[in-house]
Amino acid sequence: MKRTIIKIDEDLCDGCGLCVSGCHEGALQIIDGKARLISDLFCDGLGACIGDCPLDAISLEEREAEPYDEIAVMERMRDKGEKTIIAHLNHLIDFNEITYVKQGLKWLDDNNINIDKSKLKLHKIKDMDHHKKEEKTFSGCPGSMQKDFRAAVPSQTDTASTASQVSELKQWPVQLHLVNPGASFFKNADLLLAADCVAFAMGNFHSDYLKNKSLAIACPKLDSNKEIYMDKLVAMIEEAKINTITVMIMEVPCCSGLAQLAKAAAEKAKRKVPVKLINVALDGTIKNENWI
Repeated sequence: MKRTIIKIDEDLCDGCGLCVSGCHEGALQIIDGKARLISDLFCDGLGACIGDCPLDAISLEEREAEPYDEIAVMERMRDKGEKTIIAHLNHLIDFNEITYVKQGLKWLDDNNINIDKSKLKLHKIKDMDHHKKEEKTFSGCPGSMQKDFRAAVPSQTDTASTASQVSELKQWPVQLHLVNPGASFFKNADLLLAADCVAFAMGNFHSDYLKNKSLAIACPKLDSNKEIYMDKLVAMIEEAKINTITVMIMEVPCCSGLAQLAKAAAEKAKRKVPVKLINVALDGTIKNENWI
């Protein structure tokens, strides 16, 4: 089957092993001085190991792979102890993989293995059956997972005037492949580099984040020929002399590549600019923001 799974760039990997400890499922091992994916079966494709790699040697790709098997993973981590099992289940809960969480809990009960369930984030999924229809067919990248916020988010008529909202977009085009880094609207501007999905998730994107900024959008997972993005960002820094870069990404792992790209461009450029990273939750709220 075709699904999202990790990819390791062995040219970048130095075998430090941080990703191995970050992969509770046991899909990674250090072999011959390099991190290796030892079995598709154990990789859940959620990318927890990406953030543990200091060299950005791990990314996500979609390819033919064995289906992920939660029972095989639980069997494998049986001897790793309670802490590893709890970390694994909380990892699944964080990505709303309710079906796998239920499989794991059932396996524990079936095998009479007791863990301290008070340490599990079960409060985040109080009504597990409520998610059943939504989750039962989902497998792979959380960026592709269907979400419905209509019940949780008030309608516009409940919270604001129905008058037309003013667009703060001051340019065209906006896609990073299409923009000219030497365009006048980038000269001495504050750049907002946003993942494609951000504006759709946030009701206040224009008024609170795009206002008074020039915009470039990109998708670090689906866009092709991303190598040109680095050159364009460096040109904006050195030639257009942009003042700042604000990177807005969704909380899904595949989005982190855009932040890595902006940081790398800022480090490569001879002229230095500050880079701020804003992480947006799937419901459109801000999870955190910091300078990187």
